[in-house]
Amino acid sequence: MTKILIVEDEQNLARFIELELEHENYEVDIEYDGQPGLNKALTNDYDLILLDLMLPNINGLEICRQIRQQQTTPIIIITAKSDTYDKVAGLDYGADDYIVKPFDIEELLARIRAMLRRQPQKNVINIKGIIIDKDAFKVTVDGHPLDLTKTEYDLLYLLANNKNHVLQREQIITDVWGYDTEVETNVVDVYIRYLRNKLKPFSKDKCIETVRGVGYVIRQ
Repeated sequence: MTKILIVEDEQNLARFIELELEHENYEVDIEYDGQPGLNKALTNDYDLILLDLMLPNINGLEICRQIRQQQTTPIIIITAKSDTYDKVAGLDYGADDYIVKPFDIEELLARIRAMLRRQPQKNVINIKGIIIDKDAFKVTVDGHPLDLTKTEYDLLYLLANNKNHVLQREQIITDVWGYDTEVETNVVDVYIRYLRNKLKPFSKDKCIETVRGVGYVIRQ
């Protein structure tokens, strides 16, 4: 399901947009404050972000700039500011489109559909600030590259791609090392430790949870 984040401090407007988007079968998250909105954008995998400019704590332009440093997620700015300078600033900071309040909800929905049609199929996982680009065989954590071996990468990708699902050690061995391997289950524990050690400098080591007697999970 397509997932959209709304960062808008006008709660009635945000809720109205949410209801319309849910009616169109989108999954929606809302934040009414700039900083939590930025945090949510950077630690979740959204297909599109609707972003107000005038927000508490951190303004929409700065949010847009920081998102663009790490992601290419489409951003549509929603704002009462209608002068050319503000539109240009928003686009220069990395926004993909701009709609001025008050607007017709059908126009917003049409812009969202058009934006999503233009996006290539993503082969990227973003979970808790860990971004895994399968096409580029690259992992970044909070914008910093993470140096992994192929086995470490395959293990991290498997866990992230099955987020919220506990994977048994035997299943992990099959998916990472293959059906014909003679790898013992304790090798999984060793590689989990390797991953945690590499994630620890970014305070992400605890994102891989141990489920005693079963296996491991990354929860969103």
